[in-house]
Amino acid sequence: MNECKEINDLLISRLKKIIRFAVRLLAILMTAVILWGVVDVGWVLYQKLIKPPFFMLTINDILATFGAFMAVLIAIEIFINITIYLREDVIHVKIVMATALMAIARKVIILDFEITPSEYVFAMATVVFAMSVGYFLIMKYTEGNQIVSPSADHTAATITDVHCENHQSKTDS
Repeated sequence: MNECKEINDLLISRLKKIIRFAVRLLAILMTAVILWGVVDVGWVLYQKLIKPPFFMLTINDILATFGAFMAVLIAIEIFINITIYLREDVIHVKIVMATALMAIARKVIILDFEITPSEYVFAMATVVFAMSVGYFLIMKYTEGNQIVSPSADHTAATITDVHCENHQSKTDS
């Protein structure tokens, strides 16, 4: 029975190393996305400011710039989620909720209310409200930043134990 458990533990250990490598790769790629986003925001802003009338932005230009800024900030929040996961192997629901709230806020900021159907606006308001309530509850009822710790080790151990018990009972028969 121990041999079966050791094989599964070794497999799970190797798979976790592969996942950690993939998460590190995602962190590197997200850094590139953030840098490209910053350069893009700067370039678009520069292009808008050098067109006549010089140094003037329309409301649409400002809203587009806000949207681009928010997209970069969302990318930064996702990067923070990745790095926290790498450091602590824990999913911080508070940070994930804050990132989602920022994403929906970006959508609200760039929304053109003149052409957007009222049903869509109502649906977005409902999402913002629900996420805000969720974030409030997380802030109120959690200790520190941590609310959810992945139970992958517990689940993997349970699956391993069941598999080994089944394997053992077949070999005993």
